[in-house]
Amino acid sequence: MNYEDFYAEMQAKEKAMKDNLAGIQKLFKMISRETENGEIRGLGRDLDSMADAVYALASSLREMKNKVSGFDAKDYFESGDFAEQMLQECGEKNVNVRGEFPVYEMFPYRVRLDVENQDVYIDRKKISCVRPRKVVETIKNGQERLNRASFNALTFVSELADAYDLAVLKLNKRPDADIYLTSLYKFLAPMSRFRKDYDQQSFAFDLARLYISGIEETKNGRKIQFGPSRNMNKSIRILDREGKEQYLATIRFYK
Repeated sequence: MNYEDFYAEMQAKEKAMKDNLAGIQKLFKMISRETENGEIRGLGRDLDSMADAVYALASSLREMKNKVSGFDAKDYFESGDFAEQMLQECGEKNVNVRGEFPVYEMFPYRVRLDVENQDVYIDRKKISCVRPRKVVETIKNGQERLNRASFNALTFVSELADAYDLAVLKLNKRPDADIYLTSLYKFLAPMSRFRKDYDQQSFAFDLARLYISGIEETKNGRKIQFGPSRNMNKSIRILDREGKEQYLATIRFYK
């Protein structure tokens, strides 16, 4: 099963419907004029023509309804066809993707397929969409919108340093200790309502933009160093300037 095949067939039927509607609208104007002008013979003829056009329109509607009824969305998801075609679309649109059915990461978004209800979740947002191309276009547009958004790397790194200093005190660490970025995020967004507006995926995206910026120190001269970890659950996946994945786990600020 492939939604694009279904879409092509529906487009053809939509065109036939559009043509029928245009014809009906034209006939309606003619009938209104004929009624006003007393052109009874033309009126009878055009009413017959409209009846034929309405019948053709009703036939087109029945065909479309039958086509939609015959599209088994649940089987489309359960069979893996949806996921397979979504991954193909990612490749064609140069959207980096990792993971496996039913959860994928398309940086900085997390995509989950709800097979039972045939819904797609992009982070926490549910979209009722069974067209893989549209899902990937939504991701691609979101990535492009995020990339266009203004970002001041020096301001972000200063905020990161402030959160780091607070974490050092709260966690009783030495001043230049490595601190997990996942722990630091909780100091940047300490309350749950803050995390709704600035979730961990947004944090990962800002880390990626900082990483790409090449900035290596804060305004007051403190050096920045990211570090890895063997514990992948503590690592944050980002994409570098070349679109290659990197895993950042810790950060430290030092003089």
